[in-house]
Amino acid sequence: MEEKIKLHDREFILSITASQIQDAVARVASAINRDMAGEDLLFISILNGAFMFTADLLKRIGMNCQVTFVKLSSYRDASSTGIIKELIGLNEDIRGRSVIVVEDIVDTGATLGRIMDQLTIHNPKQIRVATLLLKPDVFKGKIPVDYVGLEVPNAFIVGYGLDYNGLGRNLEGIYEIV
Repeated sequence: MEEKIKLHDREFILSITASQIQDAVARVASAINRDMAGEDLLFISILNGAFMFTADLLKRIGMNCQVTFVKLSSYRDASSTGIIKELIGLNEDIRGRSVIVVEDIVDTGATLGRIMDQLTIHNPKQIRVATLLLKPDVFKGKIPVDYVGLEVPNAFIVGYGLDYNGLGRNLEGIYEIV
């Protein structure tokens, strides 16, 4: 794994190794397996960023479950626009089901608040949130994040599903902008 990479016009340095990521995924999966045993479980993965976390997480879930995907976006270049656009909606009936929203990263909590507002009107049994990464220094959301893989500083990062203008999602590690 390279220590330093360049994507478009920006340089990034390795911040979280693939091994550290997989350890975090295993911790989150273990907690979900413990807390959600016996539930009719539906994972709702937020695209595009959470696809790698979702795939690795589901490999470690030891009960029957389903997964679906929604796509929300609020980023342009290396910063949030503050405007959340729904691109692809929910196609599953979640009424009476236990739902786990899977995020790649939670920073301000705005995207999470939007998806939770949309999901609660469908009367699920319960909704929990799992994120690989949380930026506690900028989190302003009112929605609790139930499962957190790792806390990270408020820096722009790429890799393991996170991108910079379309590049970097395929990286095994997570890199911080220089």
